[in-house]
Amino acid sequence: MRTGRPIPPLTLTEDERDTLERWARRPTTARALAERARLVLECAAGKTNTGVARELRLTKQTIGKWRTRFLGQRLNGLLDEPRPGAPRRITDDEVERVMRVTLETTPRDATHWSTRTLARRCGLSQTAVSRIWRAFSLRPHRVKTFKLSKDPLFIDKVRDIVGLYLNPPDKALVLCVDEKAQIQALDRTQPLLPMRPGQVERRTHDYTRHGTTSLFAALNVKTGKVIGEFHHRHRAAEFRRFLDTIEAAVPPSLDVHVILDNYGTHKTPLIHRWLVRHPRYHVHFPRRAPRGSTWSSAGSRRSPTSSCDAACIAARVSWRRPSAGTLRSRTNDRGHSCGPRRPMKSSRASPDFVIESLTRDTSRLRKNPTLDAGPR
Repeated sequence: MRTGRPIPPLTLTEDERDTLERWARRPTTARALAERARLVLECAAGKTNTGVARELRLTKQTIGKWRTRFLGQRLNGLLDEPRPGAPRRITDDEVERVMRVTLETTPRDATHWSTRTLARRCGLSQTAVSRIWRAFSLRPHRVKTFKLSKDPLFIDKVRDIVGLYLNPPDKALVLCVDEKAQIQALDRTQPLLPMRPGQVERRTHDYTRHGTTSLFAALNVKTGKVIGEFHHRHRAAEFRRFLDTIEAAVPPSLDVHVILDNYGTHKTPLIHRWLVRHPRYHVHFPRRAPRGSTWSSAGSRRSPTSSCDAACIAARVSWRRPSAGTLRSRTNDRGHSCGPRRPMKSSRASPDFVIESLTRDTSRLRKNPTLDAGPR
């Protein structure tokens, strides 16, 4: 039989319940306020103070204190009251002045304000300016860059690529293909000394160059598996051989959606003839993305570049060192490795003209496959 003072019922409105759930969920909420919000929610579920105290590992006195505060003052009763101490000496007008000067002006002899120069300008201490900046999350010394696309169809292309991540098609495989060229094949002049207890791994400071290699990688966005392959050069012929590798690794019952960047080797007639002979492949790439951007910035935060790096490190041991004659011929090839390349005649055509012509060739080849004279 229960004895003692009866506990008044605690009921919540919809707005109060939503506010308490946000306080209890938000990671930025103070730990004490989140604990009080959970306490009130448990009490509103009809539990006793003893049951709530046992579940939250608190004392019954703590449960009774905040339950009474909430019944008397509602949500305001859960907030901390102002602490005793000296009155504030910096007024709201001074805080507003610091904010206005920081956001709307720049010093004469610098690119941005510092806490000391702004303190001399506003007649405050450097510590006061620093506290105001931290309170409003102002960091004038930091700068970030951004890039906007001028393509009128950029939104449609982003939706096309992001849709493959968020809602992939049925019975299909989405592969993100990227190349990592000019990987240096380095070797130490002496063997490595292995790690042992109390001694780290040791290696010589100098190394021997064995040329460069290129990594072709295809990332499966669902499983995270990478299909990788090394080639000595970075041309359309090597990319076509890599497509044959993908074709051999993917089950024939699945459609393949390939996301590519704007590299020129992906748009050559050789690649388009290969795509005509393999109709289950669907290529997605932005035609006129901002210079220096990639499909990974618009598609997902899971960039394949890091996966390419991991695959490169894992597969570098299987890289076949080229012969001395091969290295000598590549080094003496002035058009390949010495200085900038001479522009080709086809590079003068605009990207839209090239893509439209390739599209016409693709449709023509689909209607009459016997016109294909390329290598099979």
